[in-house]
Amino acid sequence: MSFAIAILGLALLIFVHEAGHFFASLAVGLRPRKFYVGFPPPLVRTTRRGIEYGVGMIPLGGFVSIPGMHRPIPHDAERRFSRAVAEVPTLAGPVDRVKRSLEVGDFAGTSHELDDLEHALGGRPLSPGARASAEKGLTELRDALGSDAYWKAPTWKRLVAIVAGPAANIALTIVVFTFLFMTVAGNATSTVAAVSPELAAGVESPAQAIGLRSGDRIVAINGTRVAADEIADTIAGSEGQELLLTVLRKGQEVELGPVAAQLVDQRYRLGFGLEGEGLGFFASVARAFEVTGIVAKEIVKSLGRLVTGDGRDDVSSPIGITQASSDAVQQGAESYLWVLGIISLSLALLNLLPLLPLDGGHILFALVEGARGRFVRREIYERVSMVGLAVVLLLFFVGLSNDIGRLS
Repeated sequence: MSFAIAILGLALLIFVHEAGHFFASLAVGLRPRKFYVGFPPPLVRTTRRGIEYGVGMIPLGGFVSIPGMHRPIPHDAERRFSRAVAEVPTLAGPVDRVKRSLEVGDFAGTSHELDDLEHALGGRPLSPGARASAEKGLTELRDALGSDAYWKAPTWKRLVAIVAGPAANIALTIVVFTFLFMTVAGNATSTVAAVSPELAAGVESPAQAIGLRSGDRIVAINGTRVAADEIADTIAGSEGQELLLTVLRKGQEVELGPVAAQLVDQRYRLGFGLEGEGLGFFASVARAFEVTGIVAKEIVKSLGRLVTGDGRDDVSSPIGITQASSDAVQQGAESYLWVLGIISLSLALLNLLPLLPLDGGHILFALVEGARGRFVRREIYERVSMVGLAVVLLLFFVGLSNDIGRLS
């Protein structure tokens, strides 16, 4: 059950990301052709007002198909119509005329040549594969020549359409954090909310070992009375020395310990969480922005460490992310929402890396083309995309190897 909830949560994050692209594109007049969660082949799909909506069988992401992402070139026609020409050589003439008009930039002429090519294709005996490729080529080229093509749009429209995806994930993170601060994560209390069974794999947490329970109210540590906001710092400052906890349980004071805190993530911990009191709306929003900034800074630092090789162990694949989400589900709704918010923020920042085919790469090229006043050659796009794809695949396999090591 926890895995199902974790997968649904990741699907929600992808949906929010793609919805950002989708609605922003519609708002600036770049009408998308497809909106998918997951990658084809489709499990479910429907078409409304010329837009195909679907859920793909491969649950590793999603996409919004914006028409005419690149300026059309003769190779586009060669790639889509070569099979039809091989089967029916008389189609070579119409295809060559389409390629020539694309080469000289006569896009009005290209539209007429595409009409002629479609007419020529109509009665020809083609294999299903060749016909499907040709029909897709006609659609793609007409989309690229249309008034709502992405490559034709002003720089600001292109930026709005692309930035909206990561922005939607960041906005979701802030909403989730705001909700948590308004409910359970505001000011800490002295009451224990939950006790972790383990601080590390196979190692019982000190809090579990001394019998600390949910609902216990911590009133003193080593005989010294502590306020709610002093408990965590007192434990962290113990530096591994033994601690004696005094708690109020069912109206009676009970002493637990002594026990030594363990060093986890560079901080001494016993392995329990305290209940929180909700804040007001505006205070919660302010704290949400503050925590989002802190977490974003740490994520960026982690990505920066990858360049030197120090951050390799921090990388996770979708398997590890799903496992972490599933573990958080088992710890409770509060833990799961924190993890979901952090994953949403991580997804946004990863997509903002200046690499094609990531959003950050499209943002970079839109800015470069806007500054230059002319388009970057498709050959450069394709070469940069190959490098970016190689980096993304490398990160995926590093994360996968890390996850396999953790699971084993």
